[in-house]
Amino acid sequence: MDAAPRLAVCPGSYDPVTVGHVDVITRASRLFGVVVAAVVHNPAKGGLFDIDERAALLREVLGADAATAAVRVDVVSGGLLVDYCRSVGADAVVKGLRSGTDFTYELPMALMNRHLSGLETVFLPGEPRFEHVSSSLVKEVARHGGDVSDLVPAPVLRPMLERLRA
Repeated sequence: MDAAPRLAVCPGSYDPVTVGHVDVITRASRLFGVVVAAVVHNPAKGGLFDIDERAALLREVLGADAATAAVRVDVVSGGLLVDYCRSVGADAVVKGLRSGTDFTYELPMALMNRHLSGLETVFLPGEPRFEHVSSSLVKEVARHGGDVSDLVPAPVLRPMLERLRA
């Protein structure tokens, strides 16, 4: 009897999606049978794109992968991440870490998620060449005219620059 594929949720604001996000989702898909890139609203961050636009861009960036059963994009419209994870039958949460600072920020949330639900968090170290890449920093550099074309996937660049100019 074959076991059902293990499902992991990769939550993020993805505002905008970066090459670092794609790296983590791609590597997570090698570890889990199904990965859900869950686009969440973070009230602490001002959004460049609304949540549905972010999900659409992420689907476009992931291309064929997002159309398969192995990688899906979904929108989380509020509430606790553990409740969403329960609703989709997640076995784990996957978070990419760029640095020790990310770990310090993510660990308490991982422990709280496990406390609330038993849900484990798997930390994937980021690709070192993307260690400096964050959505916030990409937006800031682009806002001031810096070249971020190698930090965001091609389908994201034009809409991001247009939105920043508006």
